[in-house]
Amino acid sequence: MTFPRSFHLFLTVPYREYRTQLYLFLLSCVLALGAIQDTTAQNTFVNPIKDGADPWIYQNNGFYYTCAVSGNGIAISRSDKLTQWGEMTQVWKAPTTGWNIGNIWAPELHRFGDRWYIYYTAGKIPGSPFIHQRSGVLRSAGTDPFGPYEDLGMLYTGDDIGNPETVKWAIDLTPLEVDGNLYAVWSGWEENRNTDKTSQHIYIAHMANPFTISSNRIKISSPEEAWETGGPLDLNEGPQVLRHQNKTFLIYSTRESWLKDYRLGQLELVGKEPMNPASWKKTGPVFTGTKHVHGVGHCSFAKSPDGTEDWIIYHSKKTTQPGWDRDIRMQPFTWKADGSPDFGVPVPVGKPIQKPSGE
Repeated sequence: MTFPRSFHLFLTVPYREYRTQLYLFLLSCVLALGAIQDTTAQNTFVNPIKDGADPWIYQNNGFYYTCAVSGNGIAISRSDKLTQWGEMTQVWKAPTTGWNIGNIWAPELHRFGDRWYIYYTAGKIPGSPFIHQRSGVLRSAGTDPFGPYEDLGMLYTGDDIGNPETVKWAIDLTPLEVDGNLYAVWSGWEENRNTDKTSQHIYIAHMANPFTISSNRIKISSPEEAWETGGPLDLNEGPQVLRHQNKTFLIYSTRESWLKDYRLGQLELVGKEPMNPASWKKTGPVFTGTKHVHGVGHCSFAKSPDGTEDWIIYHSKKTTQPGWDRDIRMQPFTWKADGSPDFGVPVPVGKPIQKPSGE
């Protein structure tokens, strides 16, 4: 029988010395393992990254700007890290009178030229029922994204552009540029009603500039597919622009935001005229919950710091119970052979995710 060399070493080396060598060897293994684990921890993060809902990130000149509701107003943060958002600074507070005194929802920060614009939702009567929600826009006085901001008023989201009083219920407005033309896209009601238990659709309209809608609206999506329906109130909302390989997509949320079946659908611009409903091809669901992650929706998108990766930032429900107790999560995604996004499956809480490349 042949014994391993270590056994012969044990026979020839005094026991105390061998025990010391063994101890030092095991200690080095433990330290090495700890170093590996520490390095892994430094290079990864876990979801959720913070409490909140309706996450918005705008990437500009090496920084990530986030925009969120703060008190009865809007705040902005800045960071060079996608996984660690900066300190929120309130840049606008709702007035005490007017159409936008309360119910501030889902603000978005955008830059056009040297000015910054914030698109947001608000209502003239705080609290529910949420039947007075309209879309408005703020503009920075100068080039600083932290303001100060001027309130440019309500955007027209109705069917009779010559009569401002006919403006319709509208939330989640976002700008879309196609071939040098600017459009507004949002979620709205077909008619104003006295109940917020009303189905929502995706609309589009021309913009003369970043603060003026210049045409009547056109409906480009309704909750009609099997994966968009089946709940107490079918919704299309939260449209977000995503581009890849000369393709333009609108990734939107559907089903009910307060229930576990909230999910994402996709509209792809396949025609030349965005104002033509036939120019949009619907696919879905493109991102949906699992038994571990519930009610995924209202997303935004960003590149990794080095520009090599694409990331989706979204919110999800903390439990399966009805309600709006949500947190914010993020994960990388890839692209299919046809150029459309492949968001994969929501990563469960606590599972390590490699940090964005370059962070």
